[in-house]
Amino acid sequence: MSTLQVTNIKATGETASRAVSGVAAAWVNYKGTSTNTIRDSLNISSVTDNTTGDYTNNFTNSMSSADYIVTCAQGGDGNANEVRVPKIGGSLASSNYSYNTLQVTVAIRDVVYIFHTIHGDLA
Repeated sequence: MSTLQVTNIKATGETASRAVSGVAAAWVNYKGTSTNTIRDSLNISSVTDNTTGDYTNNFTNSMSSADYIVTCAQGGDGNANEVRVPKIGGSLASSNYSYNTLQVTVAIRDVVYIFHTIHGDLA
């Protein structure tokens, strides 16, 4: 496999280019109920279901440090929900991060759709 080194990327059909540092290092579309399943992902090797509403996303290729950002959303049921990254009492690591999904002011719970995008430098 070859490595292409660039500073900016411009996809076919796009009018603007963007910095490589702005491209997601990883992302995941995850089903967090019943039979938990990664629907699709990039640079996520697996998701560990620790317990109800408590998950760990494991990177295929580690980040260069724990100084990256995670943008997330969840939903699929009729309740007002939120995601806590890192999880309550947790922290980010270069090889993974843990998070909680919960219904606001009620309890930690599983949800149907969990979406994460990670930006930062790979190791």
